[in-house]
Amino acid sequence: MTNERAKRFPLGLEDLVREPRRPEGRPGEVRAAALAASAALNARQQPAKNPQAGAAGKAQPKQGKAPGSVAAKAAVLTPPRPLAAPAPVARTPARPVQQKANAVRPMPATAAAASPARTAGKPAAPASLPAKAAPARPSERGSAPNVALNGAMALTSERVRERMVERLRANGVTDQRVLSAMSVVPRHMFVDPGLAVQAYEDAALPIGHHQTISKPSVVARMIELAAAGRALNNVLEIGTGCGYQAAVLSQVAREVYSIERIKPLSERAKTNLRPLRIPNIRLHYGDGRLGLPSAAPFDAVLIAAAGLDVPQALLEQLAIGGRLIAPVGSQEGQSQVLTLVERLGPAQWRESQLDRVFFVPLKSGVI
Repeated sequence: MTNERAKRFPLGLEDLVREPRRPEGRPGEVRAAALAASAALNARQQPAKNPQAGAAGKAQPKQGKAPGSVAAKAAVLTPPRPLAAPAPVARTPARPVQQKANAVRPMPATAAAASPARTAGKPAAPASLPAKAAPARPSERGSAPNVALNGAMALTSERVRERMVERLRANGVTDQRVLSAMSVVPRHMFVDPGLAVQAYEDAALPIGHHQTISKPSVVARMIELAAAGRALNNVLEIGTGCGYQAAVLSQVAREVYSIERIKPLSERAKTNLRPLRIPNIRLHYGDGRLGLPSAAPFDAVLIAAAGLDVPQALLEQLAIGGRLIAPVGSQEGQSQVLTLVERLGPAQWRESQLDRVFFVPLKSGVI
C-alpha cells in the first residue's frame, strides 16, 4: 500500500478487527466480536507466510490511535481457546432458570458427567429424566400421614384398654366378667375425636348438653356392685348419655334397657352403638325417673345421675333380690354418695352408702 493510500485509510487491519468488540453486554455484539476475532486470526497467519505483502498492504496507524492498536494486537494474538469465554454472557438470561430447575429436580450424576458436545446435542434428554422420576417421590411423602394414623390406632388399641383394665384390677375390681367387658368395649368411640387421647384415662369427659361420660373406674364399680356375682337377665340404665355404660352392661347382662331424657344424646348413643352391632341393647327416649314399667321387673337398676333420693317408681320396678345402684345427694360440697339399694321383699328394701362420687343431677321430663 502506498503512502498516499495510507493517508486516505489511516486504520490498520488490527483496528478493523478490534472495532466490533468495543460494545459489550449484548449477546449479538459479543457473538460478532468473536467471529471477527476468528477472522483476524486467520488473516494474521497469512502475513506470516508473506511478510512483504503484509507490509505493503497495511499502513501505519496514527500516533493518537496507539492505545487502540495495542489493544487490537492483544486481541488478535489471543489464543482461540478464550473465544468461548463470552459464550456464558450470551446464555446468562437462561442460566438462572436452569439453576432454579436444578434446585427442584437435581440432575442425575450420569447426566452431569456427560461430555459438553453430547449435552449440547440433546439438551432435552437430561431434563426429562428428573421430570419422570419426580412423581414417584410424592407417594413416599404420602406415607407420613399413615405414621400419625398408626399412632392414633395404637392409642386406641387393645393393649391400651388392657392397661386400663390393669388399673381397675389394682383399684379393687375383681369380677372377671366386668374386667373382660371393659377390655372389649372401645371407649374412644363414645367421646369426641378431640378427646380420644384421654379416652382410657380414669377421667369423666364432656359429651355435650352439660353431661359427661363417667370414669371407667366408676362404671366398673357400679356394674360390679349391681351384678354381685349373679347372672343378670334384665338390666335398666337411667341416663344413656353417649351409650358407653350400656355397651359395657351388654357384655354382662342378657338384656339391657336404657333411657335418656335428652333427645340429641339419645340419637348420639344410637350412632355410637350402631357400628358395634350389639343386639341386646334397647334404647328409649323418655323420663328416666319414671322407669320402664313395660319391661319390669329388673335384676339390676343403674342410675347415672344424682338425685336427692331414689325415685319410688324405680324401687317398685326392681325385682325381689335385685340391686339398685345410684348416686344420692346434691352437687354442693361433694355430698353425693354412691348408694346400694337391695330389694328384700314386696315392700322391703335395704340401703347401704358406699363411696363418695360426683354426677350430673337427675332431672324429670324430656328435652
